[in-house]
Amino acid sequence: MDVAQKVGQLFMVGFDGLEPDAAIERLIRERRIGGVILFRRNVHTPAQVAALCRRLQEINAEVSAEPLLIALDQEGGMVMRIEQGVTPIPAPMAFQAAGSVDACEQLQFVSGDEMRRIGINMLLAPVLDVNNNPLNPVIGVRSFGEDADTVIRYGLAALRGQRAAGVISTAKHFPGHGDTAVDSHHALATVGHDQQRLRAVELAPFRAAIEQGVEAIMTAHVAFPAFEPDTNVPATLSRAVLTGLLRDEMGYDGAVISDCLEMGAIADGIGVAEGAVGTLLAGADIVLVSHRAERQHGAIDAVLDAVAAGRLPVERIDEAARRVAKLKEAAAVRNWRDLPVQPEGLMSDAAMALAADVQRRAVRQAGRFRPLDRTQPVTLITFEVRDRTEVDEVANGRNKEARSSMRDTLAAGGLDVREFTLSAQPDAADVDAALAFAAGAAQIVVQTYNAMLVPGQRRLVAALPQEALWLVAGRLPYDLELAPQAQGRLAAYGCRPPALAPVVERLIDG
Repeated sequence: MDVAQKVGQLFMVGFDGLEPDAAIERLIRERRIGGVILFRRNVHTPAQVAALCRRLQEINAEVSAEPLLIALDQEGGMVMRIEQGVTPIPAPMAFQAAGSVDACEQLQFVSGDEMRRIGINMLLAPVLDVNNNPLNPVIGVRSFGEDADTVIRYGLAALRGQRAAGVISTAKHFPGHGDTAVDSHHALATVGHDQQRLRAVELAPFRAAIEQGVEAIMTAHVAFPAFEPDTNVPATLSRAVLTGLLRDEMGYDGAVISDCLEMGAIADGIGVAEGAVGTLLAGADIVLVSHRAERQHGAIDAVLDAVAAGRLPVERIDEAARRVAKLKEAAAVRNWRDLPVQPEGLMSDAAMALAADVQRRAVRQAGRFRPLDRTQPVTLITFEVRDRTEVDEVANGRNKEARSSMRDTLAAGGLDVREFTLSAQPDAADVDAALAFAAGAAQIVVQTYNAMLVPGQRRLVAALPQEALWLVAGRLPYDLELAPQAQGRLAAYGCRPPALAPVVERLIDG
């Protein structure tokens, strides 16, 4: 394998389509890329995804003996790129709310096994960030908990389950994205704690995962001045972090994958092409560029130019290629031809029952509670995600996904429901219209979405009559603090239908 082919193996890229398009075919055939990342834009049904994965591998097999890594973020909750036709895995934080490490391991096995059957061989999960900042806009319920011990117990259970299923696991986002108030999809965040604190909290789950043999670790586009003095350099680009800390101090010799270089923290700073060179120099082995073909080719060219100029040592390329090749020794990667054309064994009765049980036990009640009066109509106000982000893809996936709303399930429970929907980022006119809609209502149920972080949502909750209000925290449970005098406050740890169903049961039956 020549240097150009080795460099190609270090790239994982994405594309837009339910079938391979000309752009991804070119990247596979000409650039010999090593991996593909899928999003909801690539998903219709499990059978379609299985056919897509098989076709990608077939195209690759025409030019390479090394199979593709095919990865996706299948964390659970809102972050499930494949939602229809598979077992609905609860959000990570729901597992600790339900109090079952065993269920976490079992359902993460189910998730990994279902993905493997479909043709996915690498999960970009679990999240091992400690969500110790309630104002974190991007982690939240994607984390297993708010302290290191909880994240270790549930995170290692998730790893055990996934690895038993035969897929490659990826711990993320190293060294820790939990204590930030900035979304690195948009800007560079900083965690300013000293080394002692970072080792005790943020690094502890990753250390435990390394001891358990995690195959891959994803970087964070977050600055850590305690390890990297230049506060403009995120961990993804820091040799002090990826080599000095992760490799030398923590003894990790598995694969390191960058978070997507098209995120704002990199793309709007150093740029995607230079970011690809920088992350490899820092110690990463896989460069993730998820979206635009011109950026993907530009990043590959930049790495090749850096190697030709002697700026990026060939030895660094060889080292990274060795780690990628080791990942590809996994049976889930090697045995793609053995999978049935139609995936089997999805959504078993036992898995579905266990997932529903975890969601039911995870529902958190704050303070006093009285059920809704079945004889009175209900005014439902729903904040819904309407703009696609890397996390909230459900807003405009390929499928007509079920809405993140309690309207139908409340109505099925025999209640007279009228609903007002507005954006999760409402403007003043939206809030005023919602308040007018709810004026005089005897029972008002508000389903928030990270309201703690959104002034418009907070304004609406505060303006509603507390004696007629029931508050459902549709994602961050911290929203429950916004209405201490409400008649009922419930946290669902998510706003997809499987998470909302047991909330409706509680609202109606108490």
